[in-house]
Amino acid sequence: MTGYQKLKNHVLDVLDKQLPDCLTYHGKEHTLDVLHVCNQYITRLKLKEEEAYLLRIGALVHDMGFIQSLEQHEKVGADLAGKIMADLNMAPAHIQLVKELVLATQIPQSPKTQLQRILCDADLDYLGRSDYPMISQMLFEELKGMNGVQSKEEWQILQINFLKNHRFHTPYAQKYREPKKQQWLKLIEARELI
Repeated sequence: MTGYQKLKNHVLDVLDKQLPDCLTYHGKEHTLDVLHVCNQYITRLKLKEEEAYLLRIGALVHDMGFIQSLEQHEKVGADLAGKIMADLNMAPAHIQLVKELVLATQIPQSPKTQLQRILCDADLDYLGRSDYPMISQMLFEELKGMNGVQSKEEWQILQINFLKNHRFHTPYAQKYREPKKQQWLKLIEARELI
């Protein structure tokens, strides 16, 4: 079994067993969705094997910090990823790159490299997809359970502000996700969604 496969099995097992029950959005399914979207970018952009390998690891570990902390989970997740990768004898340069990938997903996102831009867009890909209403509802339930929002009205304001301030970073997402995101924003502003 490769180091990547060991890491994938370990991370998915940890997410399955250790994520808090209140996380209705930031669960294993979200991680697998981000990995799936990253795989699409890998194919679309014909990324080199090493880049693909590191991007996949970044996707798998990007929300792992939630097992220990709901606050600043990116920092916690980067540290956890570093430890797991070190335990699997992965190269220090690869560990550092993956940690930087995880940290780049912190909101507001400010990716500096191509891989960071891909991971950031994969993490929020749903904003420009047809399943946005369903996923948005899962995130609302999660935040409500964590006392992050109290009402649908508060959630609506939060979503309007988030969608207005969010920017996609890759040409693909700018072309194929941004228009749908703008449609969702108009519907929310018109109170036809949420």
